[in-house]
Amino acid sequence: MRDIIKKIIKRILGTIPMLIIVSFISFALMNLSSGDPAEIMLSSQGSVVTPQLLESVREDMGLNQPFITQYLNWLKNIIHGDFGTSYASGRSVIVEMNEHLPYTIKLAGSAMIITLIVSIPLGILSAVKKDKFIDKFIRLFTFVGNSIPGFLLALILLLVFSLKLKLLPILSESGAKSIILPSVTLAFAMTSKYIRQIRTAVIEELDKGYVKGARSRGIKESVILYKDVLKNIMITVITLTGLSIGSLMGGTAVVESIFVWPGVGSLALSAIANRDYPIIQAYVLWMAVMFIIINLITDLLYKIIDPRVREV
Repeated sequence: MRDIIKKIIKRILGTIPMLIIVSFISFALMNLSSGDPAEIMLSSQGSVVTPQLLESVREDMGLNQPFITQYLNWLKNIIHGDFGTSYASGRSVIVEMNEHLPYTIKLAGSAMIITLIVSIPLGILSAVKKDKFIDKFIRLFTFVGNSIPGFLLALILLLVFSLKLKLLPILSESGAKSIILPSVTLAFAMTSKYIRQIRTAVIEELDKGYVKGARSRGIKESVILYKDVLKNIMITVITLTGLSIGSLMGGTAVVESIFVWPGVGSLALSAIANRDYPIIQAYVLWMAVMFIIINLITDLLYKIIDPRVREV
């Protein structure tokens, strides 16, 4: 147990330089972008921009200081939990992120649940029925799922289920049903990818010696599949899930925008449109932290599920 804790601490400490590099690049890109942050902030707040007011605001924001001094002050504030103030709303960036984050978590969780519930059984079924009609049908489904762009699928679902059949609401403020369409949109492409990967992993497992040995001893196929094969393909499932959760937690901006879902992805899109630099910088750091955390959790799950990984 102590060794595991030490490894976790070591991994966390090892991510600090990476986060510093990401923060520096993010701050530098915002600094190099066109537009004066002070002028953008004043314009967003509806103030009349005069040279005197502009110079005063630049002084207050520390924009007259050298670049490295600005970065170090910004980094120090972040360490203390202060990501600055949104240019557009004039509110704290942390408050803005905290308001949108629960929506992203809810949407990401719903999409992942749908993906796993559908992809694992279909992936196993496709492998077991290899080259038969059901396998070809499932593979056709995955081909379509990987081919349709997310925004197009979202529009089709809105047209069919909201405008034509009137079964589901269009806007996200319309109750619990409003999460169904964006979740299905996100899950559709992920499910197609998962099914292919799971199918390949199961086929490889079914060709291994321990499966042939179990069959020769008369063990039922269903027992082999769900007791041995399913356990051995969990590494593949965990890898896919880790990559997907990292992306989902960053918010899927296009889908959130189409369905007017107030997650961090739509917040980032709005910030880019308004050149709201503090929001954009916080979003970039959020993405980096999420991928680091998910990768750490994924590695730990590897060690729990597969003893061979634990020994490395």
